[in-house]
Amino acid sequence: MIICAGNNETFDFATPMGVGLIETTINLTRACLFDKPEFLLFVGSAGSYGELNIFDIVESKTASNIELGFLSGDAYTPLDNVISTNATNKKDIIINSSNYISTNEELTKKILQFGIGAENMEFFAVLSVAKEFDIPSGGVFCITNYTNKNAHQDFIQNHERAKQLLSEHVKKRIKELTTK
Repeated sequence: MIICAGNNETFDFATPMGVGLIETTINLTRACLFDKPEFLLFVGSAGSYGELNIFDIVESKTASNIELGFLSGDAYTPLDNVISTNATNKKDIIINSSNYISTNEELTKKILQFGIGAENMEFFAVLSVAKEFDIPSGGVFCITNYTNKNAHQDFIQNHERAKQLLSEHVKKRIKELTTK
């Protein structure tokens, strides 16, 4: 099953699940309860913490949920905040998820120290639900912006092209897998 966020981030080959951690968790859980998929692939845009470039395509099976307050020492969590479905121990680019888009470039550069390369609002929720239902899963992302004060403006400017690149990439990968 291929899924995406929804609203203005939809694809003709993917089922929308909602924007952010909460909507995605509720809707994906409902979908898994009624018709558990064999595999989940999330497709979406992401913001780079600085090392990935605009329009890079990233595949990952590892997500985190680290809020900026953690980086400044203003918050902590007793919960596991990294989840992975990567059984190969291959080094993944970790995708961070939050219901907020980061715009503080200096603070987000600290996230790179944890091996986290980009942020997407939904991916941690996807992997959390997949883990609960024991469903192999992963994500494919296209970088639309950097996590700086221009994040929203750059996202808007680059979003349509990113969706086109994602569509081409996913359709190519599906073709590769089905012709093997």
